[in-house]
Amino acid sequence: MRVLAIDTALGACAAAVLDTAYGGILASESQPMVRGHAEALIPLVARVIQQSEMAFLDLDRIAVTTGPGSFTGLRVGLAAARGFGVATSLPVVGISTLAVYAAPHLATDSRVPVVAAIDARHEHVYLQVFGPAGRTVIAPRLTPLNEAIRAASEAPSCLVGSAARAVADGLAISAPVPPTIDSRAAPDIAWVAQIGAVTSEEKSPPRPFYLRAPDAQPQNAAQLPRR
Repeated sequence: MRVLAIDTALGACAAAVLDTAYGGILASESQPMVRGHAEALIPLVARVIQQSEMAFLDLDRIAVTTGPGSFTGLRVGLAAARGFGVATSLPVVGISTLAVYAAPHLATDSRVPVVAAIDARHEHVYLQVFGPAGRTVIAPRLTPLNEAIRAASEAPSCLVGSAARAVADGLAISAPVPPTIDSRAAPDIAWVAQIGAVTSEEKSPPRPFYLRAPDAQPQNAAQLPRR
């Protein structure tokens, strides 16, 4: 399985090419950024494809992160992945950022609970809690930070995601065992590719996974009256 992976949902613009028959990632690049994904993504993908010594038509599928994350950022990645899919007739699968954050830690030790928490601003986080063998204990949701701290205090765990440090700070007094913390601003693009290689096309469409309404809302008062 040859997969092009794309991630623009959070604090990076990243792409990678995976060849499972070859045994791993052929090429990857990740640029930390909060904004500017739209300008950076296409040249970045072109470089990664060239470095992999493949063409688009050599690929089997495209994987893209669907969120939760930045509204603008994740739409950039989704639009690009869908466009590549249409142009090449390749299937496109969507991958949750929460699942990608958790994946490497579950692969290392599937017995340890993993709390994935992404900063949603305003003292809220996007949260998902994984139990042994990756079983979902708490389904993805938008929750206040203090509730995420409470969820993480239920058992010794690994905290991952851009809000992992904030959750860990809340646990500092009460946690009997210090948690493992992975607070990187964006998930590892290699894991987007690896999950994308085994994900069902039917069950994982490339649709945005927001979990909340956008902060910017239309102003009804500014609308012109109809005649």
